Amino acid sequence: MHNWFECKIKYEKTAEEGKIVRVNEAYLIDALSFTEAEARIIEEMRPFISGEFTVANIRRAKINEMFFNENGDKWYRAKVMFVSLDEEKGVEKRTAVTMLVQATDIKEALDGVTEGMKGSMADYEIAAITETTIMDVFKYEAE
Repeated sequence: MHNWFECKIKYEKTAEEGKIVRVNEAYLIDALSFTEAEARIIEEMRPFISGEFTVANIRRAKINEMFFNENGDKWYRAKVMFVSLDEEKGVEKRTAVTMLVQATDIKEALDGVTEGMKGSMADYEIAAITETTIMDVFKYEAE
């Protein structure tokens, strides 16, 4: 089971026209605690950012499933509803879960979720797919 944390990084970078601008970027990191998430995001970002940067915010992200696609350059959040039948009351029960999929556009994100759910025995509906501001995802890898 992964524990995902969304980390916001603030730093200054040079824009295309040579102007220095402050940016605030979101990254997703797999960690056991807030402390580890902060240490890992600093370690991951240090090679990519020249100068100083700050970890502006860290929050726990409730993500049940991740679908990676090496060709994708954006991250999409999919709200998937699992449908089950409550036999005592005779009504359908819907349980919402959040999935993240890497894709180039929203159609590819929909295809990615559908492909990832192919082996599922449960009935489900894709309720929504939205583009996120997440720049990159860093999974935990043992050394």
